[in-house]
Amino acid sequence: MSSDSKNSWSATPAGNAAALPPVVDRASWQAELDTLRVREKAHTREGDAIAAARRRLPMVEVDANLKLAGPQGPLTLLDAFEGRGQLIAYYFMWYPGRPAPEQCEGCTWVTTQVTERSFLHSRDITYAVLCQGPYDESIRYRDFMGWDMPWYSAQPSLDALFVGRQIGLFHLVCYLREGDRVFETYWTKRRGAEVMDYNYALMDLTVYGRQEPWEDSPPGWPQQWQVDGSNTRSNGRPIAQWSRIEAGRSDDLGAARR
Repeated sequence: MSSDSKNSWSATPAGNAAALPPVVDRASWQAELDTLRVREKAHTREGDAIAAARRRLPMVEVDANLKLAGPQGPLTLLDAFEGRGQLIAYYFMWYPGRPAPEQCEGCTWVTTQVTERSFLHSRDITYAVLCQGPYDESIRYRDFMGWDMPWYSAQPSLDALFVGRQIGLFHLVCYLREGDRVFETYWTKRRGAEVMDYNYALMDLTVYGRQEPWEDSPPGWPQQWQVDGSNTRSNGRPIAQWSRIEAGRSDDLGAARR
């Protein structure tokens, strides 16, 4: 299956009128767009206001010496900052002992997007993946995918890191370092992790959107991508794996299925 393969759909689904917007002259089209632009700008300003409120949240201290596992063996949460003042940690879900095609398609989807971190570094921010599974197994997945971000196992300290939250669900967490002390300043989960992805943001600009059933779209619009994991899978694998398979990379994670 090609890495760019996709579900087939037609702009004229059987039994429906053509799934196309009405055609108007350019002046009429621009007038409609100008009306929408007012709402878009209000949305941007509201996003700025929410970010401002986020910057005013209090914070909670976290044990800076919580143990992680990395390429050189044990390390601490403080070490994961790599000397920078802030850390954004993505907690990658993991299914121990399962082969690559059965690993989390959602985590694969968002992690694939984080390819350039120099802008984060310029603001004194480190980005790292803290996998919820064992290091030796999960690092093979990172290498198969061709990712180069710092990758650690948070398995030794999950209970302390996830206090009050569900282990086994992906989270995006922001930390602040003050000397040798570490504080948690923000966390989000599920759709909150969409901030890592540009694909959905671009899809939202298109006439058919994400093509998922929950969207408010006109009758006849294609919406066959179910939000059940299959929207980020293709032919039995997370979509992003196919280009790696075609490139000849091994997806052997070194662990037999349990």
